[in-house]
Amino acid sequence: MTDHGDDVRKVAGLLQGKRFGMMTTTAEDGTLMSRPMALQEVEFDGDLWFFAARDSRLVEQVQANPQVNVAVESSSTWVSLTGAVSVIVDEARKRDLWNAGVEAWFPEGPDDPGIVLLRLEAESAEYWDTPGGRIASLFSFAKAKATGTRYSGGDHGTVEM
Repeated sequence: MTDHGDDVRKVAGLLQGKRFGMMTTTAEDGTLMSRPMALQEVEFDGDLWFFAARDSRLVEQVQANPQVNVAVESSSTWVSLTGAVSVIVDEARKRDLWNAGVEAWFPEGPDDPGIVLLRLEAESAEYWDTPGGRIASLFSFAKAKATGTRYSGGDHGTVEM
């Protein structure tokens, strides 16, 4: 049995180096909406940070219903985080998280009053990891097919944050 800290570190390791995730929110009519969002925080401690336009539909949606999902993937890793998003107005934090990538969306800089931060406080995470990447996945798939055994898909877990 692993301890909780190990589980959180596992999720943090899977998120390291990832730049984008798909954030799913709930619209006023109850439909789910997903959009790509740039991840701002490299050190994952249970929170993810994003920049957003203050007057955006995204901000409206999370203020009405803060429960969201963020899915992050690479060629061999998938992480799904669920939690509550808060709209944060913190000028110092905006400057701290600011980078050239954000400037592409918000060219007026971190002091633009039309920009807010979104902080996802993850409540749980589920992950699927295939160590060795695509080649290991193909090998495991071929082995399962040849031996008539079920494909394991690699490492999978659920973490309560």
